[in-house]
Amino acid sequence: MRVCFVLKVRAERVDEYTKRHAEVWPEMLDALRETGWHNYSLFLRPDGLLIGYLETADFERAVAGMKEHAVNARWQAEMAPFFELPEQGAADENMLPLREVFHLD
Repeated sequence: MRVCFVLKVRAERVDEYTKRHAEVWPEMLDALRETGWHNYSLFLRPDGLLIGYLETADFERAVAGMKEHAVNARWQAEMAPFFELPEQGAADENMLPLREVFHLD
């Protein structure tokens, strides 16, 4: 299945957020792969609109699998100040999947 989701990065933190993703921790990359995150990409607008895309067999299972990895908790804690989020939850708990309305194939 293809999944596209949106989040909001604080506009004043866009440059630093981009830099942090140039060097994602190897153990975080391994955890993503192990839990079924394939062809995963992030796209960021200058105003902070973040679009994520991935392919996975089961999105809910992929998200839940990441919660079992200690590296995910550390990564989420490091990234939390970058996001505009509701008072509760981390970014990985606030990904808003979009409904696919067209796919060319």
